[in-house]
Amino acid sequence: MISPAAAARITVIALDVDGVLTDGGLILGDVAGSPVELKRYDVQDGLGIYLLRRAGLKVVIVTGRESESVRLRALELNVDGLSQDRHARKLPNLVKLLAEVGGTLEQTAFLGDDIPDVAILRKVGMPVSVGNATPEARAASQVQLAKCGGRGAVREFAATVRKLLGNQKVRYTVEPKIDGAAISLTYV
Repeated sequence: MISPAAAARITVIALDVDGVLTDGGLILGDVAGSPVELKRYDVQDGLGIYLLRRAGLKVVIVTGRESESVRLRALELNVDGLSQDRHARKLPNLVKLLAEVGGTLEQTAFLGDDIPDVAILRKVGMPVSVGNATPEARAASQVQLAKCGGRGAVREFAATVRKLLGNQKVRYTVEPKIDGAAISLTYV
C-alpha cells in the first residue's frame, strides 16, 4: 500500500471532484429559469480533508468542470487551492496551484478516477485511484483504494496517511455553525 517513507515525502494532497469527492453523478435542473448543478458530497470525506490539513498537509482541488457547488464545498472545507476549468486542463492547473501553495509534483498525492486524471497520475509522487476508478486510472496509480469516490475514499486515504505520519490520535474541535456550541472530539 503506502510506505511511511512515501507518506513522509507528501506535502500536498490534490483531489479530483467528480468520481472522487462525489460518486460521479450530477443532478441538473432549472430554478426560476437558471440552470442548477447539484452534487452529493460525503461528510466523512470532508472530515478526512480537515484532518489532513490539521496534520500540516496542503489540500487542493482540481476539476475539469465549473460548478458553484464545487466552489461552495471548497470554501466550506477551507482548502488551500481550487482550480475549475471547463476545458479540463488539469495538469497545468495543478502545477499553478502547487506554485501557489509551495509544493511540487513529486511532493503531491493525487486522487483520481478516470481518463482525464491519467496525465496527473503519471506525474505526481503518489498517484492514487479510488475503488470505482477506470482501468486506465488504476493502471497509472501506485495506490488503489477500496472505497469508491463519494463514498469514503478520501477518508480512507486520509486515515492511512495520518497513521503512517504518526497522527492517528489527534484532538480537534468542531464548532457547529447552527448553535455556536463547541464540541471536543477525539479522532482515533
